[in-house]
Amino acid sequence: MREAAASPRAGTPGSCWQPAAPRGRFSRRRPRARAPGRLQWELECDELGEERSCCFHSMDPLGAPSQFVDVDSLPGWADAYEAKQLDSHQNPVEKAQADVRSPFPYRKDINAKIILWKGDVALLNCTAIVNTSNESLTDKNPVSESVLLHAGPDLRDELQKLKGCRTGEVKLTKGFNLAARFIIHTVGPKYKSRYRTAAESSLYSCYRNVLQLAKEQAMCSVGFCVINSLKRCYPLEDATHIALRTVRRFLEIHGETLEKVVFAVSELEEATYQKLLPLYFPRSLEEEIQSLPYLPADIGNAEGEPVVPERQIRITEKPGVPDDASDEEGLEADLSFIGSHAFARMEGDVDKQRRLILQGQLSEAALQKQHQRNYNRWLCQARAEDLSDIASLKALYQTGVDNCGRTVMVVVGRNIPVTLIDMEKALLYFIHVMDHIAVKEYVLVYFHTLTNDFNQLDSNFLKKLYDIVDAKYKRNLKALYFVHPTFRSKVSAWFFTTFTVSGLKDKIHYVESLQQLFTAIPPEQIDLPPFVLEYDARENGPYYSSYPPSPDL
Repeated sequence: MREAAASPRAGTPGSCWQPAAPRGRFSRRRPRARAPGRLQWELECDELGEERSCCFHSMDPLGAPSQFVDVDSLPGWADAYEAKQLDSHQNPVEKAQADVRSPFPYRKDINAKIILWKGDVALLNCTAIVNTSNESLTDKNPVSESVLLHAGPDLRDELQKLKGCRTGEVKLTKGFNLAARFIIHTVGPKYKSRYRTAAESSLYSCYRNVLQLAKEQAMCSVGFCVINSLKRCYPLEDATHIALRTVRRFLEIHGETLEKVVFAVSELEEATYQKLLPLYFPRSLEEEIQSLPYLPADIGNAEGEPVVPERQIRITEKPGVPDDASDEEGLEADLSFIGSHAFARMEGDVDKQRRLILQGQLSEAALQKQHQRNYNRWLCQARAEDLSDIASLKALYQTGVDNCGRTVMVVVGRNIPVTLIDMEKALLYFIHVMDHIAVKEYVLVYFHTLTNDFNQLDSNFLKKLYDIVDAKYKRNLKALYFVHPTFRSKVSAWFFTTFTVSGLKDKIHYVESLQQLFTAIPPEQIDLPPFVLEYDARENGPYYSSYPPSPDL
């Protein structure tokens, strides 16, 4: 079809016949422009009843080419990936960390469907485009104004007949004078920080309902605008996370129903999408691993929907009886099962629980629930904060695996300027990075090398961190290697693990040299700061200076 259409586009008016899409499925090459001089596609039937596509083309006035853009002519997300990222010298990194997979793994078939395009969504030649508006479908934002301008006055009349659209829902109209056959109208939420959860759920519904409608209508391609308009004050980066993960999860489940998904962005939005797309659509195993630490704490459920722990209550039939119990066995069912269903687990008076905590009378199970809620609050805050200043310190990062195949996390004490940074943000960054690491067994390597009083983490901060983190952090931490300790640091660590926290003392291993560390972690599996190598070579001999430092540290 592209070759047939190329001739008229080159300036030769004419028409061409080609097989159309299968019955019951919309062609993604079917512009609907009705204005004089625009490209048009129509369906006709030959004598055998076979549908065929007829292309009529003429130039725009004054010989100008059409302003509409065919999605098939746009470079894909995977096409833009530089070939040097797949060079052979990076293969050892991939093999070493192949077992540390992202919740959004590298999928070549899904990447082939994604297009990031800087341009006006109203100009896309695809099955449907998305228009973001307000509840009355009369919003005057750049996207909706452009759609109305190019679609013509018939669209405005059609919108009046729809009688509005609720937030998170979608309405469908024809494309009228657009190249796209359909327009899917949706209403993004107004953002207020105190109602963040509601806004996230509504924005998820916008993207999910658009995709679901495209699936039900057998559409081949969809062009998304950025649904969260500036007028509605939704933070762009937060909204982009929701948009990308919702599309990713939908394509994982219903990928066969869509051939192309285009994210049409403005110049201001392009950088954010370029930064976040690798998190959800990594283009290689290496990019997947590199993006893993930057995923937000809340990545939603299996469909990308935001997870709200307080709402995870489900109603089941006969909640007091197991599903496989027959009617005859019901009377003999174990009464201990009663009370284990969702409603029996609902919490009581929160104020009363807090009072009982102070009095030391709350049960262990209730204490664990209270602790989990507290951790979830820190997790949500870590996701919302801008922690780029803490990340730039390179004080905490993921490297390879140890001899037992466990993930290795590195903490560089010298890179933590305790007196110059917000330590609460440092705590949030630790939670942000470690939440998905701690779900599996891992080890910590702490380089105490050349630290001074300005780098010393006080016991109060460490106690607060230990009390906040989830139980999985403590359960799955298998070893803590304390590299280049001093006498003072050993004494401090002994007092802390003996009198302040429990269960940590047996996991600490004091490492005097890198040679000793390499017996547990192969040298090629750990990125070493240059000053650590230099210090160890000076103190323990120059042999270890042959190990190259990481170029990123």
